[in-house]
Order: sequence, then structure tokens, then C-alpha cells
Amino acid sequence: MTSTTTPATAVRADLLVDGRKLSYLDFGGTGRLLVALHGHLSEGAAFAHLAEALAPEWRLIAPDQRGQGESARAADYSREGYLADLQALLDHLELDDVVLLGHSLGAINAYQFAARNPERVSALVNAEGSAALGLDGVNPFGFLLDLPYRAPTRDALIAGLGPAAPFFSDRLREDADGAWRLPFHPQEMYESEEQVHGDHWADWTATACPALLVHGTRGVIPPEQVVAMVERRAGTESAELDADHLVHTAAPDAFAAAVRAFLATI
Repeated sequence: MTSTTTPATAVRADLLVDGRKLSYLDFGGTGRLLVALHGHLSEGAAFAHLAEALAPEWRLIAPDQRGQGESARAADYSREGYLADLQALLDHLELDDVVLLGHSLGAINAYQFAARNPERVSALVNAEGSAALGLDGVNPFGFLLDLPYRAPTRDALIAGLGPAAPFFSDRLREDADGAWRLPFHPQEMYESEEQVHGDHWADWTATACPALLVHGTRGVIPPEQVVAMVERRAGTESAELDADHLVHTAAPDAFAAAVRAFLATI
């Protein structure tokens, strides 16, 4: 394992999972542990504001999920692969009873892990993670297939990204050879999105630990599904925020307040 300190005062550490680097941020403190899982095209650093807002009662740990941020690319982006990474992280941290928070992809990973390991998860925070999605066969990440992954210079990569550049330009990585790349591989994230699609109601309703469903007024979960997700899963409450799908970054203060209020009840 290697560790470095990030500018955000969090400590970055790595572990090997089947010979592949899995990197995570530990925002420190002595509070109870909360593991936060980001969504597609993001990374653990997206939870920096939440970590600060929840301190000192909670110590937030946020991995860069496979193929994103500082974590190495993987051979596959299956449901089993993501859940195996989470189990490896929790084993590495020696966590047998943890609160899991996730956004989108990360939320589905969290509640699916809980469904398979209910004894290891004491509570869930689901931010915009549907119980059923993509059943219409449409992959919203089609635009990724036209994006370059790497270019000789930062300027060349930004030019190649075109209209998508503003969304990723502050997170580009420089490789050892001086070339620049995205913090994820576009085609791999398209495939990851394909594999997270499906009917996951059985997993969502498999547990009854306390859960908070945070959804945006302009989010991706249809209103009728939000109602059903609360009604069909015991121990679930909801919080609606005036935000789009990116509730944790579009409305960071409101999101942190909702999470803090929920965590105070468990």
C-alpha cells in the first residue's frame, strides 16, 4: 500500500485487488466511518464538501471506483467486479459494520453490496440510484464513444473533447511520458453504464436497515419510482432537493444537511 497527501487535506492510499490498483481518499478524523461511492465519470474527491460538512462526527472514506480517478482500469465493469472491489476495500479497512453512501452507479453498488452482505451494512444513503433503469434500451453515455481518451498535450485533449471539455478539463491527468488523458476511458464507461442497467428491485428491497433516498427535482428517477422505492423497502425515508441528477454537487449544502440529519437518527 502507498499513501500520499492530497491538496484537499485528505490522505490518498492504494491497495491491490487482483494486482490492480484501487485508490481511495481518507478525509480523516476520529468519527464513525462512512464509505462514499461516486457515480460514473467522477471520483472520490467529489465528496470533499460532504466530508467537511459531516466532520468531526463522521470520517469519510471515498474510493475511486475501478477505471476512474487514480484507480487502475479493469478488465471488466460487471456488477460482480464493482462489488468485489468494495468488499476488498472494506476488508482492507477491517470494517465489519459500515454505513454506505453512494451516488448513481455508486448508490446501486452500495445497495447491491448490502443485499449480498446485510450483516456488514448498518445504513444506506442512496443518492439518485434507481431500482430499475435503462429498461428502454437507451444508453445515455453514447456521446462518450466520440471522445478521445488521450492526446499528446493538454490543449490537444481539450480540443478533442469539444463541448464536453468544460466538464472534465479540471480533472485531466498527465502521464509519465508527458501525454494527457481523461480520468476514465470513455468506451469503458459506456460499457459500465450498459452493465448497471437492469431491474434491481430485488436488491433494493432485500434489506431493511435504515436508508435515505435523496433525489433531485430534475433527477433521473421518475417520481412514481421514488414513491415506490420508499413504500416497498422497509426503513426508508426520502429527501427531495432542488437539483438535477448530480444532487451532491449541484446542491452541496442541502445534500450535506439531509445526510447529516439522517445520520443523526441511526
